[in-house]
Amino acid sequence: MSASILAENVASPETPGSKFYPPFVPTAALEAEADQRLAQFPEDQKRSAVLPLLHFIQHHHGFISAEAIEWVAERLAIQPVKVLEVVTFYPGFRQSAPGKVHFRVCRTLSCAMGGSHELMEKLCELTGIDRSHADAHHHPVTVSPCGKWSVEFAECLASCGTAPVCLVNDDFHEAVTAEKAQGLLDQYADGHSSH
Repeated sequence: MSASILAENVASPETPGSKFYPPFVPTAALEAEADQRLAQFPEDQKRSAVLPLLHFIQHHHGFISAEAIEWVAERLAIQPVKVLEVVTFYPGFRQSAPGKVHFRVCRTLSCAMGGSHELMEKLCELTGIDRSHADAHHHPVTVSPCGKWSVEFAECLASCGTAPVCLVNDDFHEAVTAEKAQGLLDQYADGHSSH
């Protein structure tokens, strides 16, 4: 797979949120992480390190770019399409930059019945996010014009008894009704959790 074909098959990486994340460049820390992860697997099972490497890259760069896919493939000695398959299979991997504060709102049955769609609508209203072009498979993340906020629906977050629930960056929040959306935004107004 050539670099141009790979770039064409990775969703648009430029969003208003891109300014909050460093572009992908293999750093000494990333090389050390790769060495550590690769050492955990037998020589003929090195491709098993694909998930931890992708998680590390997304945590530090916000999303998985075409350049990151090529780098992971080279480190694992596999074709880039094999890495792309993993990125596109797992909805937790993003192919474009989210906002500095990213909301993942659960949309499965209990949360939908508890008001997760109303919560999503309120978050979008308060942050100026237009989800009219979002789709669950190719462009699930929608970013506010300022780049600070982003939203996406998530599959079950495993807390049906406290629906609706959402993740804000890595923080889990329960019983977040639409009426609590402004308070949740206030909590992250500086871009970080206040707790």
